[in-house]
Amino acid sequence: MVIGVETGGCPHTAIREDASINLAAVHELQNRHPDLDIIFIESGGDNLSATFSPELADITLYVIDVAMGQDIPRKRGPALTKSDILVINKTDLAPYVGVDLDLTVEDTSRMRQNRPFFLAQARNSRNIDQICDAIISIAGLSIEMARSGV
Repeated sequence: MVIGVETGGCPHTAIREDASINLAAVHELQNRHPDLDIIFIESGGDNLSATFSPELADITLYVIDVAMGQDIPRKRGPALTKSDILVINKTDLAPYVGVDLDLTVEDTSRMRQNRPFFLAQARNSRNIDQICDAIISIAGLSIEMARSGV
């Protein structure tokens, strides 16, 4: 189920300054589906400096794609350095946008230190199972329960 929120202004305020709109959507989901184990809150857009209010997230997953450029990991924004999981998606496009994946991995490893990151191709399901396993593990869920749909 997807619930959209309308901020009436800049969408980034709903994830930083005033989380009340998103919190209301979370409560609505919990009321409709009391057995939920996990809820994803997405912040669309390209604001690399956007960070979620700690009120909104137990864990954070940040997704970028290689088409954003070679230097994105070097920018060291808080979402890149502090998220629980970083996904670099669309790695199959790297040769077409001039991105050296080996250099990206080197830069990301240095910037993330011991925090996990994944190179992915969501369209081709590359590393999606590993990303799901990491989310389940960090969230403290049972992998068997998550895979069985219980």
